[in-house]
Amino acid sequence: MTVTIPPIDAEKELKGRNLGRILVKLGKITMAQRDLALAKQAKDNAAGTKRKLGEILVEQGLIATVDVEAALAGKAGLNYVDLTGFEPTSDLLSALPAETVKNLGVLPIRVETDERGRKTVTLAIKSASNFAALDTARTLLAGIKIVGVVAPAEQVDKLVQDHFAGLASTSRNKDVLLEAASKGAVARTAGRGDSLDLSTAEAAANDNSIVGLVNGYLMDAIRDKASDIHMEPFEDEFRVRYRIDGVLYELTPPPKQLAMAIVSRVKVLSKLNIAERRLPQDGRVEMNVDGNPIDLRVAVLPTVHGESVVMRVLDRGNVQLSLDRVGLRDDDRAKMDVLINKPNGIVLVTGPTGSGKTTTLYAALQTINDPSIKILTAEDPVEYDIDGLIQCGVNHDQELTFAKLLRSFLRQDPDVILVGEIRDLETAQIAIQASLTGHLVFSTLHTNDAPSSILRLLDLGVESFLLTATLEAVIAQRLVRRICQSCKEEFAPNDALAMELGMRLADLGGRNFYRGRGCDVCRKAGYKGRMALYEIMVMDDDLRELVMEQASTAVLRAECRKRGMRTLRESGMLGIYEGQTTIDEVIRETMNDE
Repeated sequence: MTVTIPPIDAEKELKGRNLGRILVKLGKITMAQRDLALAKQAKDNAAGTKRKLGEILVEQGLIATVDVEAALAGKAGLNYVDLTGFEPTSDLLSALPAETVKNLGVLPIRVETDERGRKTVTLAIKSASNFAALDTARTLLAGIKIVGVVAPAEQVDKLVQDHFAGLASTSRNKDVLLEAASKGAVARTAGRGDSLDLSTAEAAANDNSIVGLVNGYLMDAIRDKASDIHMEPFEDEFRVRYRIDGVLYELTPPPKQLAMAIVSRVKVLSKLNIAERRLPQDGRVEMNVDGNPIDLRVAVLPTVHGESVVMRVLDRGNVQLSLDRVGLRDDDRAKMDVLINKPNGIVLVTGPTGSGKTTTLYAALQTINDPSIKILTAEDPVEYDIDGLIQCGVNHDQELTFAKLLRSFLRQDPDVILVGEIRDLETAQIAIQASLTGHLVFSTLHTNDAPSSILRLLDLGVESFLLTATLEAVIAQRLVRRICQSCKEEFAPNDALAMELGMRLADLGGRNFYRGRGCDVCRKAGYKGRMALYEIMVMDDDLRELVMEQASTAVLRAECRKRGMRTLRESGMLGIYEGQTTIDEVIRETMNDE
């Protein structure tokens, strides 16, 4: 049975009109009934009872709830359909990848192909407000025209469950990959290199198997909470890897002959030039999966064996933008609360790339984010869009640097400023100037620990007296993997492990230690998720005196520890004793504090 779509053009005739007018247009009520209901609504509102027109009409028995849903769909420019008795045919079951249908909660109900071979797919969504699902479908299926309609949510859910839940994921089905490699559009790309013409590349990129394969990679990466997707060409293979909890995991590689088609598909998704294969390109894909907004930052790099692609997955629904959830201990959280509420000064967060510095800074800004405070950020790039913050991105093509943005910020009357990174003397000097004129400045540095940040700033050329006048604290951090709770087990460490921590086995005091055995939940890794280790150096008069005297990093570190600063290694040891992480992880991520 096919679905009957109402002949009325909702986009042209209903979109944006008020509910009463739409219901009249659909023949559900008369104009007189609408006017009486509007009068009833006005009377109730005047009496202090807010009523919706649809609610009143349903209460009066003039329409059913389904009629209100149809009218709301029309208001959004979409037709409303009933799927009673509808059974998807084979062409509908293969119209979209099963992963896409399941993750977006949409249902293909019609497929049409015009005389030029261009495909149009009609998708039923569960609510007129779920435009994000249609937008994501259009992004993932670039090259296919997507038309949306609205259907009862329970009908869509049941049909998806009955017909798509059991279909294999194309990203895991090697037979599907091999079949795709033998198909015409894809096979014609094999071994062509730079001689590949644009029309062949486009045909391969829009091949159903390639669309399903790439969508499967994206959906699996999002489900597994991967931070990056790597697609790398080598002489004899095309490797696909996910970075999960900071570690790369290799997937079953697709056939080498699919490399050009897969990379072309990623370019189509990120709106890059599919014909340019000699220069690096950067793009972006915006998606909405299970109600969560997700951004993919795409970087394409030409190599000797083809183009390499890295996609950074920014899952805004998964990021922990709260100081209560980034892993601060109670005493460290108390120090942070004092620092982020200072009227002026500079607070630095330091650590290597991928250590969570940006997340900590966002969490700090989110904590003080208030209408009474103006917050400006200069970032490269802007990773997460946060309400209440005025966020600006660095643009190297236009020579818009951190320093230029920061100089402009001072004319915007801010209270708090975030500078993505202090990379040079000019940026450092303007940050200091902003601090001296009454602003609180947050920024990052790339150093190994908190005390060594002082030497780094002095090496940049910052005067020591300016540093002592403005720097309030330096926070060093690392990310270590958490032990998987599904396969956590106790074990006894040996002398070698104890020695790597700079301790003897007797020093461990008979404590219990844990590790992950490895299971399906954690992909046999023994770890699931990550936690942060912090080292917070709060400046005081004695430390400032040492900075003025240009004391060594070792002297500064020793003085900080006398004042109770917990080093990264000591923070890691607490995590080990509490059974949250392992000795191996702490050794891997922290310096030896000797």
